[in-house]
Amino acid sequence: MIHAYRFKNFYSFEEAHEVSFAVPGKARDTDFMAITKPEIRLSKVMAVMGPNASGKTNVIKPLVFLHWFVKHSFHSKPDDEIPIEPHFFNEDAPSEFEIELDFEGKLWKYQLTATKNRVLSEALYRKDTRAYSYIFRREWLNNAYEITQRGFGFAAKEAKKVRQNASLISTAAQYGVDIATQLLRLSLTSNVYQMGRHDFTNRMTHASQHYFENKKDTAQMSKLIRQWDMGIRDIEVREIDAMDSEGKATKIKVPVCTHAVGEKFVEMDLRHESSGTQGIFVLLAYLLPVLRNGGVAVIDEFEADLHPHMLVPILELFSNESTNLNNAQIIFTCHAAEVLMELHKCQVLLVEKNDKLESAVWRLDSMEGVRPDENLYAKYMAGAYSAVPEV
Repeated sequence: MIHAYRFKNFYSFEEAHEVSFAVPGKARDTDFMAITKPEIRLSKVMAVMGPNASGKTNVIKPLVFLHWFVKHSFHSKPDDEIPIEPHFFNEDAPSEFEIELDFEGKLWKYQLTATKNRVLSEALYRKDTRAYSYIFRREWLNNAYEITQRGFGFAAKEAKKVRQNASLISTAAQYGVDIATQLLRLSLTSNVYQMGRHDFTNRMTHASQHYFENKKDTAQMSKLIRQWDMGIRDIEVREIDAMDSEGKATKIKVPVCTHAVGEKFVEMDLRHESSGTQGIFVLLAYLLPVLRNGGVAVIDEFEADLHPHMLVPILELFSNESTNLNNAQIIFTCHAAEVLMELHKCQVLLVEKNDKLESAVWRLDSMEGVRPDENLYAKYMAGAYSAVPEV
């Protein structure tokens, strides 16, 4: 589980900001919280709210970037830029990232400072007793990398060859380094990539492919949609013959819905169903893998195409122990203030952008005077917490 992450000079955030999933001691227990150790409670859910163009998506992008960089940057081409965007008023300064997370019984900390052209510093720490101890440190000094290790196990000769645009972890995993391959099992799913949210066609293609390859998730998705009373008896993803844009034969995955009409069954391509049904089909393809295996779902515009009444049943998948087997977490951007009726103030992030085009994010419980028992929905809608459109 993620404890906290921090970032600086990244997209619309010029100054350093932190997102913490830690639940304060005075907060009452809810099913949206998990106890990782007797003294540590973490939230399973975090909502990011604010007006359009405030920087909400940029709050969740650091997680997507770090997941990609640690796991996949080895596969970049030697001359590829690192896909980060500093604040446009601070383009010459590096971007900084840090994340703390609980993984396979240990608490880890990963730090990265980088420009588009190279990693300036990278470090991995593990908390074995009371304090963090470094596993490796990598720094760009005098036009070369200085690398120190303590139990990482990556041959020094190979470590020196790691490219300037690649993570030491991602590279070490290719050589079978145990800690690196262990960390590659970290699970994150998202409808966001470095430049923003994938378009709906891309997300539908991803979902169809996922269900075609994962029959258990297909069965669970179909069961939930039936349970939520959408008039659908079953959904199946089929592989059919088709022609690509160049006229070549190919295979595509097509989701087909079955409706019961009296004693008859009628099949319909999902593309002809409502946008709400399509939206749930796509959203569950991102949520079900982490609900089953653990990890984090990072979702932009959580409520897109969904009826407000659907938001709570979907969020409850994370609060229910029978559907959230391994304390999976979700962080999502949202405009539907109705979710505030379900969450504690420590589970809400508010985002605003000032007249200098700098975003700021803060947790609702950091604001003075916000009582635990007050109606967060009513107060937010009334503008008491800011982070609402000026209309």
